[in-house]
Amino acid sequence: MRVKILILLSFILLHLQPARSQEFQANVTVLSNRISTTVNKQIFQTLQSALYDFLNGRKWTNVAFNNNEKIQCNFLVNLSAATDNNTYAASLTIQTGRPIFNTSYQSPLMNYMDDNFAFKYVQYQTLDFNENRVGGTDPLTANLTAVIAYYAYIILGLNFDSYGLRGGDPYFQQAQNIVNNAPEASSLSGWKPFDGLRNRYWLVENLTNPKYNPIHDAMYNYYRQGLDQMFDHESDARFAVMSTLTTMNSINNEFPNIMFMQFFFQGKGAEIGNVFKHGTPDEKSRALDILSRIDISNLNQYKQDLQ
Repeated sequence: MRVKILILLSFILLHLQPARSQEFQANVTVLSNRISTTVNKQIFQTLQSALYDFLNGRKWTNVAFNNNEKIQCNFLVNLSAATDNNTYAASLTIQTGRPIFNTSYQSPLMNYMDDNFAFKYVQYQTLDFNENRVGGTDPLTANLTAVIAYYAYIILGLNFDSYGLRGGDPYFQQAQNIVNNAPEASSLSGWKPFDGLRNRYWLVENLTNPKYNPIHDAMYNYYRQGLDQMFDHESDARFAVMSTLTTMNSINNEFPNIMFMQFFFQGKGAEIGNVFKHGTPDEKSRALDILSRIDISNLNQYKQDLQ
């Protein structure tokens, strides 16, 4: 009888513990509007399901995530061309937000389109990814999971950076490992420095090169010391966000046109405008002066909010 009671208690305690699970709550969409109607579109539903399982079913870190801590993100694969050998050309848009303390607001953490996504997919194939054999046996087949895994690690790195100083380093290193061992074929691009000024190579280079270390300080200050404090300590939060802008301005002066600068500010125009909208005239003036130099793409938004 005593044994049965102990077993029952153990069962109850086990199920009372918080659920621990994978890191992502990812939505995956595969669009095939531009693909010929002669192609069986069912394959794209299968691909969508396979990518969903790949992102959400894999354990990407050694960190235990509660269900309510999962990182919400969107992966949109927009197919543009198909060949007879199950090879596709596409763009990949990745979006993720970061919840801000004491609010229901999600700050845009990443909003980026990769225009160089080529891969091979045969219906019902297993999506394999091995950290030690990123290139696999067939480059085009391996590129499908290599690209998705790369951005999964970038998302993890950005997320951890926003909660703890240099917290994202291990995940940026994982992304760097993928770049270093990426699949190679004439039809694949985005992994090499000569493939353009804004691609997978340059993004992770900016996030792992020691000379750009202030980027990580800025990320932490912006989110943890800035936005997370807006509800309880608004003036202190604005000071932290201003510190972030000052750091970004220094980086931009020393290293003009690095990829991360545009990457960071993508989708943040209204957010930063709102941070300073209720600030002092001096804060508004200083913020607008810096932003007019480091984030020209959102300048009209800043002028509207801060002048």
